Amino acid sequence: MEIKVEHQPTQERLNQLGVSKWAIWQKEVSKFPWTYDSQETCYFLEGKVIVTPDGGQPVQIGKGDLVIFPAGMSCIWEITSAVKKHYLFD
Repeated sequence: MEIKVEHQPTQERLNQLGVSKWAIWQKEVSKFPWTYDSQETCYFLEGKVIVTPDGGQPVQIGKGDLVIFPAGMSCIWEITSAVKKHYLFD
């Protein structure tokens, strides 16, 4: 299972996806396990995080990144700078 990261997508791409209409999630510096029941697409407005899939390599994500987390993936989230993101579950 692969985390897909698109760095600095264009405003046009974000508009096509309707990102500004998605819900917002915020979280302080912390570390916790997470499992995705369904695919999540999100766009980071603020913060930095290291997401380590079970049995996989850590992925660094931050402000300006558009990210797709696959359904069924278990991972550890390590938020190193408070996060604010738009998100959508498919």
